[in-house]
Amino acid sequence: MSTRFRAATTFFRARKATFRSSSALPNVRAQIEGELSAIRDAGTYKTERVITSRQAATIGVRGRENKVLNFCANNYLGLSAHPDVIQAGKDALDTHGAGLSSVRFICGTQDIHVDLERKIAEFHGRDDSILYASCFDANGGIFEALLGAEDALMSDELNHASIIDGVRLCKAKKYRYKHRDMNELRNMLEEAKGMRRKMIVTDGVFSMDGNVAPLKEICDLADEYGAIVFVDDCHATGFLGKTGRGTEEFLGISGRVDIINSTLGKAMGGASGGYTTSSKEIIDLLRQRSRPYLFSNSLPPPVVAQASKVYDLLMTSSELPKKVAANTERFRRRMTEAGFRVSGDNHPICPVMLGDARLATEMADEMLERGIFVIGFSFPVVPHGKARIRVQLSAVHSQEDVDRCVDAFIEIGQRRGVLK
Repeated sequence: MSTRFRAATTFFRARKATFRSSSALPNVRAQIEGELSAIRDAGTYKTERVITSRQAATIGVRGRENKVLNFCANNYLGLSAHPDVIQAGKDALDTHGAGLSSVRFICGTQDIHVDLERKIAEFHGRDDSILYASCFDANGGIFEALLGAEDALMSDELNHASIIDGVRLCKAKKYRYKHRDMNELRNMLEEAKGMRRKMIVTDGVFSMDGNVAPLKEICDLADEYGAIVFVDDCHATGFLGKTGRGTEEFLGISGRVDIINSTLGKAMGGASGGYTTSSKEIIDLLRQRSRPYLFSNSLPPPVVAQASKVYDLLMTSSELPKKVAANTERFRRRMTEAGFRVSGDNHPICPVMLGDARLATEMADEMLERGIFVIGFSFPVVPHGKARIRVQLSAVHSQEDVDRCVDAFIEIGQRRGVLK
């Protein structure tokens, strides 16, 4: 052992020895353990399965000898394991390094970031776009930058947690309308007539239920009342609609939404990153005021290059979105015919509604024993009494994969009395 290493070891041991918890910590720990015990007793304690392979249609799971079929990933296009996408990340690591070690306006912005922002804007048919470390950051950075005390914001009650957190940061007058309730939204817009700016905020697809926002009606109301429309399209970008352009295309209203936020961490490569795409003026203002953009490191070059390759693939072919749609139709049809209730609007998020939290958890565990990786969702992720197993279809699933999943559901559902 070198003298330097011994000195460092002695130093850190000494520092560790000086650490003492506060007198309050033991009581807090006991209180928290009580809360955790209550969660376990309710059957809603969430454990994390450890994956030992790349994300794909089949994955390795620690403790299991054989790989299992994966039906609970946001990897809708199957591109997180695509060889061209992986190679793009490797090449960028060689040419552009691991990262800039800071934010873009301080250390400069790399050419590949600018190129990706251009591709995103082109893909969505917008003027410009701005990259963030995640869509959670994009949602956290937009409302405070665009809305003040003289403005009003109307948000669907089932919007994603990142939208809720972002909305809390802004000083606008806040309204929350019942899920997809256009009459209540109209009343709120009427009440906010005198405000400077009015923004309607909604998920494009609501990820827990797989249902789609009534965007045409929302845009019609926005036109009537002079409001702007914001959509979080994380569970639509790349795969929903004939060419994967998202909820707008799926509903036949392309170009009507004013601001789209989305992610690179689901269909678009599966790594991380998010963005806002909109008019040039809005994007310019976000570069000046959006705190998560100004105070967070830029995306790592491998992530940028991988996402850029995904956009290249999607702008030259629409075969993958078609495959997702076909698998979705097959799963939903067979499950419904078997007697299961599958929520949602023909979306590859297919919540198999079970109601009881313990039943959802135990059925998901039994599915894993049959080689199918799915997860039970229960409170607080979904409301009490609405537990479900959320199945997600991908372009890389074969018809045989889909049938094997459905057959396992039917076998377990019959044995547990879910199916009569």
